[in-house]
Amino acid sequence: MQINFLLLGQGTATMTFDWNYTFGLLGDAEFWRATWTVIKLSTLTWVLSIGLGFLLALAKQSRHGLLSVPARGYIWLFRSLPLLVLLIFIYNLPQALPCTSAILADPFWSGLLALVICETAYVAEIHRGGLLSIPKGQGEAARALGLKFFGTQWRVVIPQALRVALPSLANEYISIVKLTSLVSVISLTEILMVGQRLYSQNFLVIETMAAVAFFYVFIVTVFDFLLKRLERFLDVNQRNVSRVPDAAVLALATQQRVALQRPATSGAPALQATRLHKAYNDIEVLGSVNLQVLPGEVVSVIGPSGSGKTTLIRLLNGLEQLDNGEIKINGQPFIHLNKTGAQKPQYIEHAEHRLNIGMVFQSFNLFPHLSVLDNLLMAPKYHGLGRTDELKQQAYALLHKVGMLDHAWKYPHQLSGGQQQRVAIARALMMRPQIMLFDEPTSALDPEKVNEVLQVIEALAEEGITMVIVTHEMNFAFKVSDRIVFMEKGRVVCDDTPAVLRSGQNPRVEAFLKDVSLA
Repeated sequence: MQINFLLLGQGTATMTFDWNYTFGLLGDAEFWRATWTVIKLSTLTWVLSIGLGFLLALAKQSRHGLLSVPARGYIWLFRSLPLLVLLIFIYNLPQALPCTSAILADPFWSGLLALVICETAYVAEIHRGGLLSIPKGQGEAARALGLKFFGTQWRVVIPQALRVALPSLANEYISIVKLTSLVSVISLTEILMVGQRLYSQNFLVIETMAAVAFFYVFIVTVFDFLLKRLERFLDVNQRNVSRVPDAAVLALATQQRVALQRPATSGAPALQATRLHKAYNDIEVLGSVNLQVLPGEVVSVIGPSGSGKTTLIRLLNGLEQLDNGEIKINGQPFIHLNKTGAQKPQYIEHAEHRLNIGMVFQSFNLFPHLSVLDNLLMAPKYHGLGRTDELKQQAYALLHKVGMLDHAWKYPHQLSGGQQQRVAIARALMMRPQIMLFDEPTSALDPEKVNEVLQVIEALAEEGITMVIVTHEMNFAFKVSDRIVFMEKGRVVCDDTPAVLRSGQNPRVEAFLKDVSLA
């Protein structure tokens, strides 16, 4: 094949492209050894950067300046510094620090270190985008189940953030593969250096660079295919599970009655809150609220929107930090403030009591990357509450109880809102809490799905489960409650039995209920 080039001032020159030479390079052993070097270098850089970048992203988002400021500085510096400069600096670092020569004298390790340092800054920002995409409720659900910080990150946040960030991370891998060509400046025998060495000998530049391009395209194509397969595997939204329980599972679900609560340890109230106060930006949301719930008692909290009901129930579970007051579980301190002199009161939470409180959120907050069964099993396994087979039997029994056993292997995206909320109730009951908190459990549901959830809660009430329910379902509240707490403007206006509230003794309660047709 002949290719014509127009040379200024010299007319037309003819050059023959040597295809045989190019195809011969595709089988060259030195090129394939260099390709393996590039694969090792880029893959190690990618994997290490993902791990270190995640830690850096967490540090940047930290509220502690000792973590966030250095993280921000690191990202700023190494996103600003050219990789070529960093490569040369690190490779020559043994001249200033001879102790590093054992590692950095090797061009591979010098190149790997420079690439990891540089790419970690970029990958950290990719991870930060993934972390910001995770709804706040996911962390709150994990906290309500008693998971610590690292447990929450490893079991809840990272799997979801990684799925969100994976397309960008895959693109970053491709960028790393191409950046490895710069490592040739420190004499690492990679693909470009092999090509340069060859064309400096025979001057067949175009033919040699065509072979170089082939090897880079080959690496990118193979790994792009593998990463897209990984992306599809991690995307649970593409999974449509239709498995149904067999006879063995049905037997496990019905063979024995599952314990829904831990036995009370004292004769004290199951829950006692005293002088609870909470303000946001100096605006009081909750002011000096007292609440006492006896074992087996069902207390509903009602009131107009903005009255502080949700804030109250979030304080009871420690999802919000109170400004004043204390909360006791079974007579034992759970949350309180430690005041020392003129210093700001220190927020104290005895986390061992958290497992005594189950929380059901209005937005369900199921973990989308886990199946229904795994949603129930995750927290008990984390806390080591029993053998796996025992926990599975308990999970099957609870799912059967809430009418969700047929959906045990499905993912949350395959369920309706009412089904998700019933699963959320079963998940909370898996911890055998002594008290259940419900924050508007039906507010996010379509009207036809409301009864599904209310029937489950009503069944729990009949079984003597201690509950505090924030709700706008008046008929339900008056039907299942032993006491009803009416709140307005962050304070308790009335705390009495349903019969007393029906009697119209309190004018404000009567006005609130005037348009409600109570059964």
